[in-house]
Amino acid sequence: MAERQLTQILTQLKLQSSTLSYAESSSLLSKAKLLLVQLNALTPPLASSAANNTSSPTVLALARETYEQGALAAIRARNPEAFTRYVSQLAGFYELPASVLAPNPTERSKVTGLYLLLLLTQGKYAEFHSELEALSATGRWGGGDGSSGVVDIEGDRFLGYPIRLERWLMEGSYDRVWRAMKQGEVPCEEYGVFSEILRTQIRNEIASSSERAYPSLPLSSTKSLLFLDSEGSVIDFAYSRGWNIKDGQIIFPSPSAAAAATAAAEGGEDGDQEKEMSQMVIENTLGYARQLETIV
Repeated sequence: MAERQLTQILTQLKLQSSTLSYAESSSLLSKAKLLLVQLNALTPPLASSAANNTSSPTVLALARETYEQGALAAIRARNPEAFTRYVSQLAGFYELPASVLAPNPTERSKVTGLYLLLLLTQGKYAEFHSELEALSATGRWGGGDGSSGVVDIEGDRFLGYPIRLERWLMEGSYDRVWRAMKQGEVPCEEYGVFSEILRTQIRNEIASSSERAYPSLPLSSTKSLLFLDSEGSVIDFAYSRGWNIKDGQIIFPSPSAAAAATAAAEGGEDGDQEKEMSQMVIENTLGYARQLETIV
């Protein structure tokens, strides 16, 4: 009885994921967890005693799916704290040997990729790389013999996406990140939640590079550079950064120029190299933005 009710709840969560509010999803998930208590599957069995576990593989799979649906609902609701809790709860299920719980590589890749993307948007690069190292070390899902759980991390649809974005962000290839979000390369709806966060981060990174590289830039170029839709949006962004606007030019504040000059004086060649790198990033991004405008 409880198993059938749990299956019905999970079906509803999946079929109505785009229409359910977070409050409605949370209510269904709470009911699902109560049913898991009845089924003695709220938490996964310890790995040391997994072989003697009394819960059927079907029930354990339903428990894992409950937490996966909870994680996806939390991301859609832009609730990173709840999402992180679900990821922690899923860890025990993901570590079970395949002889106890058959792996589901697609869903695990989706949740893990979302977790990597969350770390990336939060600027937690050390944790991002620690997670990647752990994935590379295991190289497979499901534990045990895991024959059906082998995963190509770089080539995986969900895992490869945040890995590529992180690499491009570190290279300063913001145009490639922007293109990945523009051309429908986002693996699924939940990944799209992070697009606006990344856009904001990219704009701020480009703005900081601009301040270091130039005393001023034309307003029209800055519009393309920052991937904004209108000069009015550029003006609003400029004022939010403390920039001045005069005769169609964005004038970067003198404190930034003074700080850059001080850094260059103290750093010698390092200061010059940083400025050259900033200029290269700006020129590359401007080139892509102009190409994009031409295409449009």
